[in-house]
Amino acid sequence: MRFLPAILIAVAIMLAPVIWYVTPMVFGTEDDFGGPAVDSGARIEIEMLREQVEALRSSVERLQGEVARIGSGPMVNVAPDQQGFVDNFGPNGIIDSYAQVVLVAGRRELNTTLHVPTTDFLIEMFGQPRESYNDQCQEMTNPTLAGMLVTEQVGPVRVKMLKPAVDSLREVFERIRATDQDLYDRINTAGSLCVRFVRGSETSLSSHAFGLSIDLNIDGRLDTLGDGQTQLGLTILADFFRDAGWIWGAGFGREDSMHFEVSREKLEEWRAEGRI
Repeated sequence: MRFLPAILIAVAIMLAPVIWYVTPMVFGTEDDFGGPAVDSGARIEIEMLREQVEALRSSVERLQGEVARIGSGPMVNVAPDQQGFVDNFGPNGIIDSYAQVVLVAGRRELNTTLHVPTTDFLIEMFGQPRESYNDQCQEMTNPTLAGMLVTEQVGPVRVKMLKPAVDSLREVFERIRATDQDLYDRINTAGSLCVRFVRGSETSLSSHAFGLSIDLNIDGRLDTLGDGQTQLGLTILADFFRDAGWIWGAGFGREDSMHFEVSREKLEEWRAEGRI
């Protein structure tokens, strides 16, 4: 093992240019979701490459630490599989799986061209959904707003939402189906209409309370709220929803990537058209 430090340094040196070359391609300054809806295969390849770059970064850091440790201590014979970094170059865990959990890159810049409708804006437009609220789903008692709701099977899910939102959702799902039937077939929902406060608030109403939001997931697997990660399939869905004027909850201060809601811009468009 006399030459182990030299070997480690050599491997680190070889890996470093790869990381510096690939990183800008994956973690560039442009928003990963800034363009039009992308090909699903391309998005999966991007996420695979992202994971590989992160693995390379971690490996170099471990190599550097190992070199420093060995350089400051006596030489010992250690089997390669005990070094703690050899196995990191094995097969990548991401395959063509829409339910695969991945990090949400640049998530705070995801909704920069669209704006979340505030509670005051929604109340000014629709009125109060009911007289009192808590953090549980309750009945909508505003007769005018309730009269705008429809319950329909929309693509792969059944929803209860405002009619213009349902129409828009149907168009989004049709585009997804035409582009990626496999992903379309795996879309599931965790609910739409729910008259309540935003979780953790006693003043802000959820857009679910107005029938303007839906929670989606892949294969019925619920996303973990606030962990900065999401299902790979949801990153693909987000492109289609953004193009249709919907906000993706992955960009919220507390990441909620199952959540998709109609933007303020889209609501103003519908009001100008006399649809609401």
